[in-house]
Amino acid sequence: MWRLIYRFRSSLILCALAAIVVFGAIGYSKGLASGFFDLSSPSSPFSWITTALSPLHNNPVQKGDRKLERLEAGLAEARVLIREAIKLRLNHTANINISLQDSHYVSQGHIYRNAFAFHRSYLLMEKLFKIYVYEEGEPPLFHYGPCKDIYSMEGVFINSMESNRQFRTENPEEAHVYFLPFSVVMILQHLFHPVIRDKAVLGRTIGDYVQIISHKYPYWNRSYGADHFMLSCHDWGPRSTWYVKELYFISIRVLCNANTSEHFNPKKDASIPEINLKTGETRGLIGGYPAWNRTILAFFAGNMHGRIRRVLFQHWKDKKDKDVVVYERLPEGFSYQEAMKKSKYCLCPSGYEVASPRIVEAIYAECVPVIISQQYVLPFSDVLKWESFSVEISVSEIPKMKEILMGIPHEEYLRMQERVKQVQRHFMVNNPPKRYDVFHMILHSIWLRRLNLHVR
Repeated sequence: MWRLIYRFRSSLILCALAAIVVFGAIGYSKGLASGFFDLSSPSSPFSWITTALSPLHNNPVQKGDRKLERLEAGLAEARVLIREAIKLRLNHTANINISLQDSHYVSQGHIYRNAFAFHRSYLLMEKLFKIYVYEEGEPPLFHYGPCKDIYSMEGVFINSMESNRQFRTENPEEAHVYFLPFSVVMILQHLFHPVIRDKAVLGRTIGDYVQIISHKYPYWNRSYGADHFMLSCHDWGPRSTWYVKELYFISIRVLCNANTSEHFNPKKDASIPEINLKTGETRGLIGGYPAWNRTILAFFAGNMHGRIRRVLFQHWKDKKDKDVVVYERLPEGFSYQEAMKKSKYCLCPSGYEVASPRIVEAIYAECVPVIISQQYVLPFSDVLKWESFSVEISVSEIPKMKEILMGIPHEEYLRMQERVKQVQRHFMVNNPPKRYDVFHMILHSIWLRRLNLHVR
């Protein structure tokens, strides 16, 4: 019996070389980078949607691979249809005849990089996309996750995926992707010893799981894990994949902690929002004061976590500035949620990790997020045009933050705030999930990455 357990630092180079070798079995569309619908970027990750599809030089298909060949043919047709939608936008066509109609919601407006492409891609996802959830593993480490804390998206997604009947398939032969349903949060909660602090428990648990499914099923070995995905919102989510080289270098990692300095790779990995559901639901979190009644220019309250917040506190903490309100600890009787709802801009600095639940808190409160981070790939940024409904401030600009925000014309603020209201639907947590909500946006991020992959 072999074990897929690797020590990251000692074997990084060897794993990288191995990853290069295994890519002979899979094909990627030409030109990978960070913005799926970013037509202005010369390094758009899925450049097949804007240029002619390059022919893929496949090996002869064996008889047992006919089903896979049909799956790939369906994905190829989806690429063509999405490319047509992009051409409509590029040609400024007024009469848009999209073959897939949607009476429920039509994506439009400045919050999208390309509304036409997203709309068609989403509808194709609903029509075609199938996910197989491996049944191996027992709760609470597998098929279960937290739903009431800062890591709630692990449990929300796992639970929603387990009960889903539209995208989940019981037949692995018709699946486009395969879900590894482990919860990093639950593994650490139940197996991580607070004194011994053996982080390799992640490697032993996940490595053994991959070993089991790769021996029992042909799908992992067929693609070296490229059409498999895991999801985690724990700070150690990226670390959990270190111990299995294919999972780290090749599989789709769906992470809240989308830090490029920690080897998050937007070519294949997907960034999702960190949402702190203290009660397990969004009741009381949605909505805020109208724009004319938002009396605070910018607001933040939180602990001294990480270098960025240290700089923020150094310049703005307890400054008695009526416009920029920054607290490490809230004064007695001061409501955090109320302050969010009556602020124009909500400061969202990274803490120890790049992701912050304050981004979604701001969107829920209809407050324009001010993102202060480094090497952070924002959630759903393949589709969403974040610069249209948020403000990004570098760490070096923190001292003049008030000047920057006050320099934004009121009309521009009103446009951004209206777009925050529009984008809110894509971050909503619903039980059961609703179309275009956060669950479906996560699925769409995975769908995009599978579209960019050709399993031979």
